[in-house]
Amino acid sequence: MHMADALLSPAVAGTMYVASTAVAGLSVYKLKKEEKLTNEPTFKRLPTMAVMSALVFAGQMINYTIPGTGSSGHICGGMLLTALLGPYAGFLSMITVLLIQCLFFADGGLMALGSNIWNMAFYGCFVGYFLIYRPIMKTKMNTKVKLILASILGCVITLQMGAFSVVLETSLSGITELPFKSFVMLMQPIHLAIGLVEGLATSAVLVFVHSTSPDLIKGVEKEENKKSSLKVTIAVLLACVVVIGGGFSLLASGNPDGLEWALFGNTEYSESRTNMGLDEEDYGTSSSVAEKAESIQEKTSFLPDYAFSSDSENPLGTTVSGVVGSAIVAVIAIGICFAGGFFRKKNKKTT
Repeated sequence: MHMADALLSPAVAGTMYVASTAVAGLSVYKLKKEEKLTNEPTFKRLPTMAVMSALVFAGQMINYTIPGTGSSGHICGGMLLTALLGPYAGFLSMITVLLIQCLFFADGGLMALGSNIWNMAFYGCFVGYFLIYRPIMKTKMNTKVKLILASILGCVITLQMGAFSVVLETSLSGITELPFKSFVMLMQPIHLAIGLVEGLATSAVLVFVHSTSPDLIKGVEKEENKKSSLKVTIAVLLACVVVIGGGFSLLASGNPDGLEWALFGNTEYSESRTNMGLDEEDYGTSSSVAEKAESIQEKTSFLPDYAFSSDSENPLGTTVSGVVGSAIVAVIAIGICFAGGFFRKKNKKTT
């Protein structure tokens, strides 16, 4: 669901940058406040934040086929990160993933980054947590049942919201080739299926974490936390990052994702499957801002489209992209944690 710059006007893109930046600032403020109240340093979340951010990056490289459509989808990861890190740290982790994808792999437009953060991170991390995950986790059902239910409902509903936001943002941008009703009728059903698969994948990870290190999961009551093996959990998740990013990424579906499928169709799957029928080489709108953003992205993306720029057909490029990208995301997440710890100590010394 990564939007390209051509789908947005500078005004809409700028508005979404402001909105996403405001939520990021709020998240930093809330984390600092949370740290003071609990007296738990942010850097204690370092292993979980680093590994889970890397896992979401790797997971987003795996496009899974949606049967009978000629389309594919991939996880967003907001619900998964939020269940383990909380909404504020989860949102900042999602920003890290999307920023690295944009700058180094040209996945999603640079001008559209604010919109992509909002559509793919805000709903999962905040709407998904406060309105779906947390209320379900407060019920008296079996914990694993609660995790499965919260994961599936959370992913399905928040992905529907993200898909609708894409339609709304393109409409407000004046993309006349995309009639609102027709675009909605394509985007919502395909992302319903994508969200269902993500919900199942998210619940599988959370059920595993609950069985090995339940204290990592938000909303699990203290008396339920029996034996906890953080090292085992982190080791298994880290192995999943390497296997998924470096190996399974080679098996990703070649079908267009939900957004691309809605825009361009997939005539290789079916001659009648043109959907909105846009020309992949010439669609949407252009602007000087978008052109500047594209020129910056061309300089920063050393593995565009998760492949070697000199040999895009070489499968090794995908493997390298998965491993290197996951490592970069993990390092930045670690940097955020250390920076938080540094500033916390510095503030203590000056007070």
